[in-house]
Amino acid sequence: MPKGIPNKRYTPEFKVMVVETMRKEKLNYCEAARQFEVSDSKRIASWERIYLTEGPEGLAVERRGRASAASGTRKGRPAKLPLKVEEDLIAENQRLRAENDYLKNLQALVLEDERKARKKRW
Repeated sequence: MPKGIPNKRYTPEFKVMVVETMRKEKLNYCEAARQFEVSDSKRIASWERIYLTEGPEGLAVERRGRASAASGTRKGRPAKLPLKVEEDLIAENQRLRAENDYLKNLQALVLEDERKARKKRW
Protein backbone atom coordinates (compact mmCIF):
# COMPACT_ATOMS: atom_id res chain seq x y z
CA MET A 1 0.00 0.00 0.00
CA PRO A 2 1.48 3.38 -0.95
CA LYS A 3 2.36 5.77 1.83
CA GLY A 4 0.08 8.71 2.52
CA ILE A 5 -3.10 7.10 1.20
CA PRO A 6 -5.56 6.49 4.06
CA ASN A 7 -7.69 3.38 4.23
CA LYS A 8 -11.18 3.75 2.84
CA ARG A 9 -13.88 3.94 5.49
CA TYR A 10 -17.49 2.95 4.99
CA THR A 11 -20.47 4.41 6.80
CA PRO A 12 -22.75 2.15 8.85
CA GLU A 13 -25.65 2.99 6.50
CA PHE A 14 -23.59 1.87 3.50
CA LYS A 15 -22.64 -1.38 5.23
CA VAL A 16 -26.29 -2.15 6.08
CA MET A 17 -27.34 -1.35 2.51
CA VAL A 18 -24.66 -3.66 1.08
CA VAL A 19 -25.54 -6.59 3.35
CA GLU A 20 -29.31 -6.23 2.90
CA THR A 21 -29.00 -5.87 -0.89
CA MET A 22 -26.67 -8.85 -1.04
CA ARG A 23 -29.09 -11.01 0.91
CA LYS A 24 -32.16 -9.77 -0.96
CA GLU A 25 -30.65 -10.23 -4.44
CA LYS A 26 -28.79 -13.42 -3.39
CA LEU A 27 -25.38 -12.08 -4.42
CA ASN A 28 -22.19 -13.77 -3.31
CA TYR A 29 -19.41 -11.79 -1.64
CA CYS A 30 -17.38 -11.22 -4.81
CA GLU A 31 -20.38 -10.01 -6.80
CA ALA A 32 -21.40 -7.64 -4.01
CA ALA A 33 -17.84 -6.30 -3.71
CA ARG A 34 -17.73 -5.65 -7.44
CA GLN A 35 -21.20 -4.05 -7.53
CA PHE A 36 -20.58 -1.71 -4.57
CA GLU A 37 -16.86 -1.14 -5.33
CA VAL A 38 -15.65 -2.54 -2.01
CA SER A 39 -11.97 -3.44 -2.13
CA ASP A 40 -12.21 -6.93 -0.60
CA SER A 41 -14.96 -9.53 -0.47
CA LYS A 42 -13.75 -10.65 3.01
CA ARG A 43 -14.78 -7.25 4.31
CA ILE A 44 -18.36 -7.89 3.18
CA ALA A 45 -18.26 -11.34 4.77
CA SER A 46 -17.30 -9.80 8.11
CA TRP A 47 -20.06 -7.17 7.73
CA GLU A 48 -22.60 -9.95 7.13
CA ARG A 49 -21.38 -11.90 10.17
CA ILE A 50 -21.71 -8.81 12.37
CA TYR A 51 -25.12 -8.01 10.86
CA LEU A 52 -26.43 -11.52 11.59
CA THR A 53 -25.08 -11.70 15.15
CA GLU A 54 -25.60 -8.13 16.39
CA GLY A 55 -28.10 -6.67 13.95
CA PRO A 56 -27.76 -3.46 11.92
CA GLU A 57 -26.68 -1.52 15.02
CA GLY A 58 -23.57 -3.71 15.25
CA LEU A 59 -22.20 -2.25 12.04
CA ALA A 60 -22.07 1.21 13.66
CA VAL A 61 -19.69 0.05 16.43
CA GLU A 62 -16.04 1.09 16.02
CA ARG A 63 -13.95 -2.10 15.92
CA ARG A 64 -10.47 -0.88 15.06
CA GLY A 65 -7.59 -0.92 17.52
CA ARG A 66 -5.96 -3.30 19.93
CA ALA A 67 -7.11 -4.47 23.31
CA SER A 68 -6.17 -2.24 26.21
CA ALA A 69 -3.41 -3.84 28.25
CA ALA A 70 -4.62 -2.31 31.51
CA SER A 71 -8.29 -3.25 31.33
CA GLY A 72 -8.04 -6.32 29.10
CA THR A 73 -11.08 -5.22 27.11
CA ARG A 74 -11.20 -4.50 23.44
CA LYS A 75 -11.63 -0.92 22.42
CA GLY A 76 -15.20 -0.31 21.30
CA ARG A 77 -16.22 -3.94 21.29
CA PRO A 78 -19.04 -5.30 23.42
CA ALA A 79 -18.25 -7.91 26.05
CA LYS A 80 -18.61 -11.49 24.90
CA LEU A 81 -20.67 -12.48 27.96
CA PRO A 82 -23.52 -10.60 29.59
CA LEU A 83 -22.56 -8.90 32.85
CA LYS A 84 -24.79 -11.21 34.97
CA VAL A 85 -23.19 -14.35 33.52
CA GLU A 86 -19.71 -12.93 34.08
CA GLU A 87 -20.53 -12.10 37.71
CA ASP A 88 -21.92 -15.62 38.25
CA LEU A 89 -18.75 -17.15 36.81
CA ILE A 90 -16.56 -15.00 39.04
CA ALA A 91 -18.59 -15.99 42.11
CA GLU A 92 -18.40 -19.68 41.17
CA ASN A 93 -14.64 -19.37 40.63
CA GLN A 94 -14.21 -17.85 44.11
CA ARG A 95 -16.36 -20.58 45.66
CA LEU A 96 -14.32 -23.31 43.94
CA ARG A 97 -11.05 -21.73 45.07
CA ALA A 98 -12.31 -21.66 48.66
CA GLU A 99 -13.44 -25.30 48.39
CA ASN A 100 -10.06 -26.26 46.97
CA ASP A 101 -8.25 -24.54 49.86
CA TYR A 102 -10.53 -26.29 52.36
CA LEU A 103 -9.83 -29.70 50.83
CA LYS A 104 -6.07 -29.07 50.86
CA ASN A 105 -6.21 -28.14 54.56
CA LEU A 106 -8.35 -31.20 55.30
CA GLN A 107 -5.89 -33.46 53.49
CA ALA A 108 -2.99 -31.96 55.46
CA LEU A 109 -4.85 -32.62 58.75
CA VAL A 110 -5.62 -36.21 57.76
CA LEU A 111 -1.97 -36.84 56.84
CA GLU A 112 -0.85 -35.34 60.14
CA ASP A 113 -3.23 -37.62 62.07
CA GLU A 114 -1.94 -40.65 60.14
CA ARG A 115 1.66 -39.72 60.96
CA LYS A 116 0.80 -39.40 64.66
CA ALA A 117 -0.96 -42.77 64.60
CA ARG A 118 2.08 -44.41 63.00
CA LYS A 119 4.40 -42.95 65.62
CA LYS A 120 2.23 -44.32 68.45
CA ARG A 121 2.38 -47.86 67.04
CA TRP A 122 6.19 -48.01 67.24
